Amino acid sequence: MASRSPKFHGRVEGAAAHCAVPGCPEPGEFRAPLTAPTFDGPGEWQWLCLEHVRQHNARYNFFAGMSTEEIEAAQSPLAGWERSTRAFAQAPGADPAPAWSDFRDPLDAISGRFGRGRSGAAAPQSRFSGPERAALGVLGLGSDADLASVRKAYSVLVRRYHPDRNGGDRTHEAKLRGVIDAWQTLKVAPAFA
Repeated sequence: MASRSPKFHGRVEGAAAHCAVPGCPEPGEFRAPLTAPTFDGPGEWQWLCLEHVRQHNARYNFFAGMSTEEIEAAQSPLAGWERSTRAFAQAPGADPAPAWSDFRDPLDAISGRFGRGRSGAAAPQSRFSGPERAALGVLGLGSDADLASVRKAYSVLVRRYHPDRNGGDRTHEAKLRGVIDAWQTLKVAPAFA
């Protein structure tokens, strides 16, 4: 027999004094199923040496006795997910789950995590962050804007506030800076990716 390596997956040193195969003097260090798993548990096991567990595994065929359709269904990436599941039921006499109103949450830490405001109603989720919503406001747009409308609003406002376009009037420089900053923020927004 080859030297023993602790790297064999499934080896349990000292599990059984002898292999379950009659007449084999090697220690039984690998667990192999004797019966198929059932609803009540994993089934019965036997302890085999490395040579005999390799023989056992070579004979094992998961698809034995299945039709072609059953084999294809078992190989499907969704195999097992089509089973219906039962909803969790409240045991008779058990306490009901606490309501949101039972929690004191002055910082909206819990309700903010679950998208609920102080009223308890689900808050509409925006696809824009706070700074992105502020930038949309600078451009005069709502949260339903797309990148083309952002680009168009930016172009119109730059022409309106740029000193070269309004006769050299520099009183609108702060507004122009805000429009440019809004464009810089929105053009890389993940909502437009």
